[in-house]
Amino acid sequence: MKSGQVHYVPSYGTREVREAICRKVRRKNGIRADFDDTIFITTKLAVFASLFAVSEPGYEALVPDPGYFYSEPVILSGGNPVSYRLNDDFSLNIDEIKRRTADKTRAIIVNSPSNPTGKVLSKGELAELFEFCTEKGIYIISDEAYEDLVYDNVRHFAVGSLESKPDKVISIFSLSKSYSMTGWRAGYATASERVVYLINKFLENTITCFPPFIQKASAYALDNGENIIASAREEYSSKRKVLIEKLDNLPKVECNQIEGAFYAFPKLKNLGISATEFCKQLLQIKNVALLPGTAFGRSGETRARISFSGSLEQLETGLDGFGDFLSNLD
Repeated sequence: MKSGQVHYVPSYGTREVREAICRKVRRKNGIRADFDDTIFITTKLAVFASLFAVSEPGYEALVPDPGYFYSEPVILSGGNPVSYRLNDDFSLNIDEIKRRTADKTRAIIVNSPSNPTGKVLSKGELAELFEFCTEKGIYIISDEAYEDLVYDNVRHFAVGSLESKPDKVISIFSLSKSYSMTGWRAGYATASERVVYLINKFLENTITCFPPFIQKASAYALDNGENIIASAREEYSSKRKVLIEKLDNLPKVECNQIEGAFYAFPKLKNLGISATEFCKQLLQIKNVALLPGTAFGRSGETRARISFSGSLEQLETGLDGFGDFLSNLD
């Protein structure tokens, strides 16, 4: 900022950050993107702009259930969201996706690692989805904001690496999670040159551009941040173990497998009230905030999302309040 990098820059992003994006996705994700296949854009806006880029009047886009809040940008971009149910372990149900696909389907959104489920999609299931979408000419919009937060022997796989050059896969990444840069609104996407051009037109006519000093910091992070990421992942992994141990010892709670991100999405059993009412009372009585699973789709009806992104002390305090409330629920 002191050097004067506070003025307008191209809506695509600065050359410095776009070159850093190219290096990072080639090195780390196996995505063979060239300079013209990249754009600097925050993740949520990237999903919205990508839908605009591939949409047509009355189009449909498939969104995961349970899954993040993708239905709203589909509606805002003139489309109709169609939910596809995940398997019980939150893996992709390819047969379900095929059943929900129609002539108006323009895009299928996937999120791995997932918010809220913590699921990391495997190379095999993503390859099967990619084969289907290639055959049908459908875009895959892949939200990979939590790519660096994976645990144990789980590996993140970028579906965009299956293409020799970006074409039908729009890969969206973020610096918010890996580098705790949430307020910077820093992220980026790789896609075909045509889709990137259309996303850029969207930016030109909305926010114009992102601040250049943020892009300079982002370029530095992409080139030099692996040690920071490793340290953050280790810290999240420790909190994840504490969370799993606590949840496994709580009554009426069935913890799901947490492979990535920083969320648990446990099933709440025999509460006598809905998960939404439970979360409301928990907040009012114990000052502990969980997000009811119905916020993420009908499949989340008996679940709640727990975040372990805060400090270990906050996590333990919250879990103690959660446990006390469960014990006194009867």
